[in-house]
Amino acid sequence: MSFLLFPDLLFDRYDELTADYLKKKGVQLLLSDLDNTLALHETRRPTEGVRAWINSLTDAGIRVMIVSNNRSPARVEAYCHDMGIPYVGHAGKPKRRRLLEAMHLGNATPETTALLGDQIFTDVLGARRCGFQSFCVEPVCGRDSLWHWVAYWLQDPFRVPARRRRKKERQQMQKD
Repeated sequence: MSFLLFPDLLFDRYDELTADYLKKKGVQLLLSDLDNTLALHETRRPTEGVRAWINSLTDAGIRVMIVSNNRSPARVEAYCHDMGIPYVGHAGKPKRRRLLEAMHLGNATPETTALLGDQIFTDVLGARRCGFQSFCVEPVCGRDSLWHWVAYWLQDPFRVPARRRRKKERQQMQKD
């Protein structure tokens, strides 16, 4: 079961995951977590940076959808409405049902779907259980509370191999 907890790669920020990279990986649909992946919990509207990143993906033909465990549908709906992208709220990750529903809504297959998130035990595990590629980011909030510090500390053993793969990939890209 532990192999289900290892993301493919770990990025420092969401915008390091580019359209070119996703296309090379065969991704047509990117499902993204919202809280601590793209924005802080209290952020009601997307930043210009998030808008630009999502526009770059959609302009390249990659569909983007938010899949959030957030229990406040009004906030997630408002955030996504501003960008004109669909969402699945109250997703219950790592459960498969709502993730597969999002994949079907995005007209994709497990092989052409990836999930971006900050949590190993919800986002990465949910993606792996569905057969999606899994990309992880460092949390936007950092480790700003005792709860976050402990939660991310427990996840570090699963993040380290993905961080190393990303470093090797960067080095290879610099050589090419």
